[in-house]
Amino acid sequence: MNEIVLNHPLITHKLAILRDINTGTKEFRELVTEISILLCYEAMKDAKLEEVTIETPLEKMETGKLNEDKYAVVPILRAGMGMVEGIITVVPNAKVGHIGLYRDEETLEPVEYYYKMPDGIADREVLIIDPMLATGGSASATINRLKQDGVTKIKLLCLVAAPVGIKTIEENHPDVQIYCAVVDRELNDHAYIMPGLGDAGDRVYGTK
Repeated sequence: MNEIVLNHPLITHKLAILRDINTGTKEFRELVTEISILLCYEAMKDAKLEEVTIETPLEKMETGKLNEDKYAVVPILRAGMGMVEGIITVVPNAKVGHIGLYRDEETLEPVEYYYKMPDGIADREVLIIDPMLATGGSASATINRLKQDGVTKIKLLCLVAAPVGIKTIEENHPDVQIYCAVVDRELNDHAYIMPGLGDAGDRVYGTK
């Protein structure tokens, strides 16, 4: 199993408000940012630090610092953009790439319509972000695309995951770690996560 679920009272509390149909756009956005910060904190637990010398007001000392230029954040458009602020709050100098995908109505396969990555993406550790991991099709296609560009260090961060989505990533990309706030019960006939929180993109941007 390559998923890490943040089982924490603060996460459960924030998710309860996030899921609520009565939660407005402003509060929804803020909660997505807050939970994204906590996800990033967990995903960066194994980050490698570089030895540096600094000077405190009292003396010089050896310590570790993160080379933030080695990281890139890749939101899957459009809902993934809602998580960007939280991630760059934690890693402010990380570069941000974008990928846009839509589902072909006949084949149900993801089709790429936009792809723009920072220079030197192959040398960076990439955090893919998307609030919902439902079927896993878009996330798997994004991972494939990044691997084609030579990326070897990839993590997937999402707020809510479905078991089938996790299975898709585990089968297609067993080397990719999944970080999620919660794993929900199942998908319905329209591939929405149940009980879920609705359409994350619509709720982030207030389009419904």
